[in-house]
This record gives sequence, structure tokens and C-alpha cells, in this order.
Amino acid sequence: MSNGVVKVGERVPDFTLHASNGKDISLSDYKGKKLVIYFYPKDMTPGCTAESCDFRDFNGEFAANQAEVVGISPDDLTSHEQFVSEYKLPFLLLSDTDHKVSELFGVWKELSWGGKTFLGVERSTFIINEEGTLVREWRSVSVDGHAAEVLKAVKA
Repeated sequence: MSNGVVKVGERVPDFTLHASNGKDISLSDYKGKKLVIYFYPKDMTPGCTAESCDFRDFNGEFAANQAEVVGISPDDLTSHEQFVSEYKLPFLLLSDTDHKVSELFGVWKELSWGGKTFLGVERSTFIINEEGTLVREWRSVSVDGHAAEVLKAVKA
């Protein structure tokens, strides 16, 4: 892990975050399964809603291929619970309010939008294999067609 950021081919250090189901969820809870983690900037925003709904719509196919999906953003649990309820998301959203896991994956970055610069989450997706090794990554993701592309990689 150069710069403290996990790279493809490396084992991902265990982490624990609060989840939208009210429990604490650890990476180690997914041992023996493929895990798709998508990092997104903010609940209830147009791009993040579209991306989350795409993962929702493919969730059955991910499950059929022994893969679980989780979303991670800096939002708090109240926001996540509302987002899950409003859009009927069948997977957990994890709250990374202190950005520790976002930093571990190198997605907490300086961004710019509308002429302003700020720190935030760069939309990115990762696949972790059954042994806890990072096997695939997509950084600076464009939402259209992304969930289908991730599903294709899970099936491969």
C-alpha cells in the first residue's frame, strides 16, 4: 500500500463502518463472497441516485454471481436510511463520515465543480474477491452504463 492507498492485487485491510441497517459492518463480514463497493459523493443527488438505482436494478444478477454490493459515502445514517427507503435500495449503504475508508481507497480528493475547489469523494467502484484482495477498480466513474460494466466484470 504505497501512500496508504490499497492497490489492485493487494489485500484490503479490514475496516468497520456504520450501515443503513443500524449495524456495524466490517469488510471481514464478506469473506468468502465477492464484494462490489461503490463510492459516491452524496445521497439524494441526481448522479448518485441514478448510480444507486442502476446497482439496485442489477442487484439480483450480482447476487446470482455470488457478489454483494455496498455503497459508501460521507453521509450520515439518517441520510442513508432516507435514501434506502426512498429508492428501495436492497443493499447496505455505509457511512464514512470521517473519510477513513475513502482515504484507504484513494477516493477522498480535491475536486472542483462550478469554479469551486473542495474535498470530496471521487465516484469510484472496486471489486474485492472472496479472499479480500482488490481485483478491479474504476476511478472517476461516469454513471451511464457503469453498473452493467461492473456486473460484466463480476461474471468474468
